[in-house]
Amino acid sequence: MAETLSGAQAIVAGLVRAGVDTVFALPGQQLDELFNAFYHARDKISLIHPRHEQATAYMANGYALATGKLGVACVVPGPGLLNASAAIATGFAQNAPVLCITGQIPSRFIGKGTGQLHEIKDQLKSVEGITKFQGSIKKPEEVPATLGSAISAATSGRNQPVVIEIPPDILQAKASVDFADFDPAPVDMPADVDLVAQAAEMIAKAKRPIICVGSGAIGASAELTAFAEVLGAPVVMSQYGAGAIDYRHPLAHTLISGIDLWAEADLAIAVGTRFSTPMGAWGYDDNIKLIRIDPDPKQSVRPWVPDVHLQSIAELALPSLTRALSGIAIASAWNAAELSRLKADAEMRMKRDVAMSDSYTRALRSGIPDDGFVCFDITQVGYHAWWGYPTYEPRTLIRSSYQGTLGFSFPTALGAKAGLPDKPVVCVTGDGGFMFSIQELATAVQEKINLVTVVMNDNAYGNVRRYQDEIYKGDRIASDLKNPAFVDLARVFGLEAFSAKSPEELTKALKDAIAIDKPALIEVSVGAFPSWQSFIPRRRVRGQA
Repeated sequence: MAETLSGAQAIVAGLVRAGVDTVFALPGQQLDELFNAFYHARDKISLIHPRHEQATAYMANGYALATGKLGVACVVPGPGLLNASAAIATGFAQNAPVLCITGQIPSRFIGKGTGQLHEIKDQLKSVEGITKFQGSIKKPEEVPATLGSAISAATSGRNQPVVIEIPPDILQAKASVDFADFDPAPVDMPADVDLVAQAAEMIAKAKRPIICVGSGAIGASAELTAFAEVLGAPVVMSQYGAGAIDYRHPLAHTLISGIDLWAEADLAIAVGTRFSTPMGAWGYDDNIKLIRIDPDPKQSVRPWVPDVHLQSIAELALPSLTRALSGIAIASAWNAAELSRLKADAEMRMKRDVAMSDSYTRALRSGIPDDGFVCFDITQVGYHAWWGYPTYEPRTLIRSSYQGTLGFSFPTALGAKAGLPDKPVVCVTGDGGFMFSIQELATAVQEKINLVTVVMNDNAYGNVRRYQDEIYKGDRIASDLKNPAFVDLARVFGLEAFSAKSPEELTKALKDAIAIDKPALIEVSVGAFPSWQSFIPRRRVRGQA
């Protein structure tokens, strides 16, 4: 039934209908009407306001990735949207279902170049390459269709950010708005039945099938585990697929042991992954066949064309394959003892070859409960955690994906904790990255977001300084950092603060900080980390790459 609403009221009504309960937003002139609508819906939607537009989208990313629900950010147009764009780009790489609502200049001035406040030319085109959908609302009546399409796009298939813009005069204008056909539900197609049958036949004949998974399998943990157990096949998790299957499961592997498994495989089943390491580094040949499960039709056919492509999400395709294999004899020849030995050997080599990074990663794992969430920044411990941090539950490990966005983790982890206030959430960042968004310490305290932040402080951009020392014979420039006393600074903001100088002290401080359930910071004083790059499992083990 239609009702008379302003554009702003219609936006908020649509969000409520879509089940949104949290919005990360910063106010501004073009959004005054929308924020007033949020005020009158404060019993339904919690509005969290950080101290920088970039943090709105990072927090929305973290909220979405940790909870599996739609994250919503709201910023002013022009510089507000551009400030948020690094976080939107990160969400695009992370496959984060995020809706960004941005303002616009008044409708009558759009495209005129008259120098209106926050005006930029072709605003939506500025984020076209980092969003899945862009929509412009030109009258209140368009809100249900545009908002519904945007949310559906963000949450369908390969989840990615979307953006819609709405001018201030449309936020103010009132009209008869009908939500009868409002449909924000995701649209996901099941895998083709005939192709499922072909894939099942191929799987049944394979002697050494290997399942390679990425972030697209995170939402299908139970289905993936059941499928792997039917096959008796190892599951190799990329750095973005960690937690898709419990690392303690006998079939769970990372890329470190996966490279050895790859050399023997005769069938690869790639689930929700870009599959870049096996294709681009490990190599492939005529002795290995390929099945891909991926809703993205373009990603799945380059450069290695799959024998079977199931264009569907893992949550739908894996059960279909498992059912198709029911009653069929599986020929898998993987040996449980062999798989266990390879996994143990990988862990031993990490402990031996990258001892400093490994010791701190193990200290973090010891201090964080099994169901605790951790968000690693682009930092020395974070690099090793690509494969060295054992992950037990889906969604509990958050990374920046291929954008490698320095400084993303602190605001992202704040969003994760805002979405899961009853779960332990830890941010692990370096001193360089932390300073990108240190003002959000105020957000943590004001919004009572009880995140624990671990700052690994080596007073440098660690990778850059090591490159300059090793490659450029100590010609250091712009890599050494003069930092504040982080413990003192945190206390000034109102946080609890701890210090640690060893892995053992870090574990104790983590347990203490999590136990107090308040915003907390732990500064870990460290020296330079040895290079971790020689340990990257990127070498050809078969065929071509």
